[in-house]
Amino acid sequence: MIWWLSYTKQQSTKTESLHRAIVLELNLIDASLYCLTGAFAGFAAGLLGIGGGLIIVPVLFFIFSSQGYEQQHLMHMALATSLATIIITSISSTLAHHKKRAVLWPTVLLLSPGICLGAWLGANFATQLDTSTLKPMFGLFEIFVACLMFGQYQSKNHQRTIKTSSGLIGGSIIGGISAIVGIGGGTLTVPFLHWHKINIKNAIATSAACGLPIAIFATASYTYSSWNLTDNISPDQQSMFGFVQLHAFLLIAICSFLFAPLGAKLAHTISDVLLKKIFSIFLLLLGLKMLLS
Repeated sequence: MIWWLSYTKQQSTKTESLHRAIVLELNLIDASLYCLTGAFAGFAAGLLGIGGGLIIVPVLFFIFSSQGYEQQHLMHMALATSLATIIITSISSTLAHHKKRAVLWPTVLLLSPGICLGAWLGANFATQLDTSTLKPMFGLFEIFVACLMFGQYQSKNHQRTIKTSSGLIGGSIIGGISAIVGIGGGTLTVPFLHWHKINIKNAIATSAACGLPIAIFATASYTYSSWNLTDNISPDQQSMFGFVQLHAFLLIAICSFLFAPLGAKLAHTISDVLLKKIFSIFLLLLGLKMLLS
């Protein structure tokens, strides 16, 4: 009997050790995915003036799905965490573009009031929807953006100046949609600025700067709306700040901060036509995955 109890205890200890090893391995895999996602998103942010959310959101959704979080809040977590990382990415990207004197700060100030309002309301609206509604919305948006990028769509250069009213309305739309789909707004801001005869490189740089107020106000809105839901999102409360998953945020933010200046530097030296096509195909596949999964 004593031998049997001893044997059972040893087997239990081995099982627990194996379980810890498996958990550690999975955590390392997740950490590696977070880092790779952050590096790619940061590079794309610097090069194309986007916040990286088009890459970050679907990757986080699939990672969170495998980690056993509450299904109802998976998209909210992916969106909020993506926007939180964009705060860091946009700072890094903007500083790099600012060194090239490419950011049009008066334009940033003109768009910011509408952007802040739209981002707050957009995130608040998104929290009223469930994952089953948000996921196809995001998938369709990714496919739409992918088609525009692959076709090298450029808006027509009609207007030369941005009126205050146009800046408020345009900024509100950009901020609202960006908050709902968890992006920094570059896919909307760049065409909007290019429409007003702003050089494409200046539009990309200015868009990167506009991503900061979008990310700050949208993240704050998601956090405010989810503050009392933490217990229902994850049993591990220490890893959550509202809808923001802190481990994912830290690793993605660090890597994106490091790689964004590289993308910004290349944006001022090489043609990005081929990269846009590759990037658009990647977005198309992610969008289809979101719709079909």
